[in-house]
Amino acid sequence: MALLFEPLTIRGLTLRNRIVVSPMCEYSSKDGFATNWHLVHLGSRAVGGAGLVLTEAAAVSPEGRISPSDLGIWQDAHVAKLAEIVTFIHAQGAASGIQIAHAGRKASTAVPWEGGARVAPEAGGWQPVAPSPLAFDPAHPVPHALSVQEIAAVMSDFAAAAKRAVAAGFDVIELHAAHGYLLHEFFSPLSNARTDAYGGSFENRTRIAREVVHAVRVVIPETMPLFVRISATDWVPGGWDIGESVLLARDLQKLGVDLIDASSGALVPYAVVPAAPGFQVPFAERIRSEAAIATGAVGLITEPEQAEAILQAQQADVVLLARELLRDPYWPLHAADALGVDLTWPAQYRRAKRQLVAR
Repeated sequence: MALLFEPLTIRGLTLRNRIVVSPMCEYSSKDGFATNWHLVHLGSRAVGGAGLVLTEAAAVSPEGRISPSDLGIWQDAHVAKLAEIVTFIHAQGAASGIQIAHAGRKASTAVPWEGGARVAPEAGGWQPVAPSPLAFDPAHPVPHALSVQEIAAVMSDFAAAAKRAVAAGFDVIELHAAHGYLLHEFFSPLSNARTDAYGGSFENRTRIAREVVHAVRVVIPETMPLFVRISATDWVPGGWDIGESVLLARDLQKLGVDLIDASSGALVPYAVVPAAPGFQVPFAERIRSEAAIATGAVGLITEPEQAEAILQAQQADVVLLARELLRDPYWPLHAADALGVDLTWPAQYRRAKRQLVAR
């Protein structure tokens, strides 16, 4: 059996394989509600054989959305449709997870296919918030700098969202602390100029992450895995880097985080990112080795042999695929064939399964 298709147990959850559907914004919600688009999008990846299907970033508050069309989990009314999606995913043998997030200073923008420009309050937008009054770029508004009391309210929003995720039946919660969104903004000196307990030193800049993790961990079952997605580096001198990511991962592991989903970048628009197949895998490898925590490798992972090699080399514990699973929702079924694994197909599709050739 290829390691890619070996089960993996994390706390009380056993994944049927090591293939994870990476969170991918669909910008297909109104007032935060999941729709049939989400049911089909996420459900088809479960049918396609993934071990864990993660939703896109679900905002913990209305102002935490990237765009007015983002998925949300800030009110109890959001739970019912999410629960329907979870039920379908489970029926296909996959585990379900939700990424909960706050967009920070990158909030209140149009959806990408409409240009992604700022949405002004008079057009249905809102005032973004951040650690400091530093705009993402000249086209974005200067955000409101959160007070200590407002930071506490954000933590409460994350905890309340986690409770709703449990009520919806999700198996995994992932906290979004990457890609230039609110939690990542606190980490980096490039976006955090605070001089209070949430700025300056590494300990202060990462305080919010520890507090959010604690707030979430105490309201979810002990058996429920908790993941955190981070940007392991800003790709800019003087910004957040892999060394600090290792230190953060050590802290979060002690607080009950089970896996670090190691992405990178997106804090500032001028970063030069050397994107290439597997370019972020070394981050997952180093965090796994030096912080003694499970990791997920993500970023331009497209080939079955590539994914298998990452796991065989103990560079990560799972692989997360994004664009490749948009191109091919049934990538896991095809990967099994490529790696010589006789995977069970959904009963409705078995007549299309090719007989494996002896290798």
